[in-house]
Amino acid sequence: MELPRQIVVGEKNIGEIGNFLRGLSDPAKISLVSGDQVRRITHEKVSRSLAGSKIRSVWHRCTSNDVDSAEKTLLEIKRDVSDLIVGIGGGRSVDIAKMIAFKLKRPFVSVPTSASHDGIASPFVSLRGDKPYSIIATAPLGVFVDIEILKKAPHRLLASGCGDLMAKVTAVRDWELARDKVGEYFGTYAANLASMSAKIVIDNSKNFKKRPDVRMIVEALISSGVAACIAGSSRPCSGAEHLFSHAVDYLHPGIGLHGEKCGIGAILIAKLQGQDWKKIIQMLKNVGAPTTAREIGLQPEILAEALCIAQSLRPERYTILSEIKMTRQKALVLAKSTGVL
Repeated sequence: MELPRQIVVGEKNIGEIGNFLRGLSDPAKISLVSGDQVRRITHEKVSRSLAGSKIRSVWHRCTSNDVDSAEKTLLEIKRDVSDLIVGIGGGRSVDIAKMIAFKLKRPFVSVPTSASHDGIASPFVSLRGDKPYSIIATAPLGVFVDIEILKKAPHRLLASGCGDLMAKVTAVRDWELARDKVGEYFGTYAANLASMSAKIVIDNSKNFKKRPDVRMIVEALISSGVAACIAGSSRPCSGAEHLFSHAVDYLHPGIGLHGEKCGIGAILIAKLQGQDWKKIIQMLKNVGAPTTAREIGLQPEILAEALCIAQSLRPERYTILSEIKMTRQKALVLAKSTGVL
């Protein structure tokens, strides 16, 4: 198991990141990967903190999560000859930094500025390229979270994170199915940890209408990432609902956020699995996440095609879609029966 050595979640603590890194691995020089907006927000405090801890730093601009952009940034960071790579930002920057650290065999630290998905603490990344699904890289050596920054991120990103958490409900059921039908290894502890992460947010979501508990949501996302570290695979966090999300990306890139598509996918897959899909809808509505295809601009024909091809993207991963010969008509009936269409 490759697990984060230290996870810090605090309020208005971004100015302490230098001390955190110094205590974590005592780096002399680090490479930071971030987007333009995040750099504007964090650069001054982060740079001052690093200088105060006598850590030299080089910032790198992240503009896309496609394979070509990742390779370009990798070459730039390779020239830094740094001791540590830090991804500071949303999912894109964290994923790019994680993949580069894996390829360069450097330790990686995750500094999320939004709670939009569970890649915060997991060893998996999603890059746009030939493989339209998550691939394994390296777990972060450390995770450093400033809740105050996450609170200022667009609410849509937080809602997306809740959608990714709902995916654990269906992912764990798919994992159980694979255990029972094809004898796949099933990690009870990892599965329970992922399920608990979703359940805690579901049970408290009625209170999110007025003020979402950002700390609770980000801790649930971190727990989900740790569950994947323990399992050694994305099984406790990713099932047929993620295959659906990746299929939408494959057919029509740019529709919705990752967590939004996973949340909608979880509604559809939960119905196929015989689970309480209405509970998922209610949770997503409580936090202001989309529950219909129209809300994210997903056309019925793309939704239907995505459900039809989802399992083919990863045929070796047994899910509920392995047991159903999905057709366009079945997909549309399913989507209409759940209110997704």
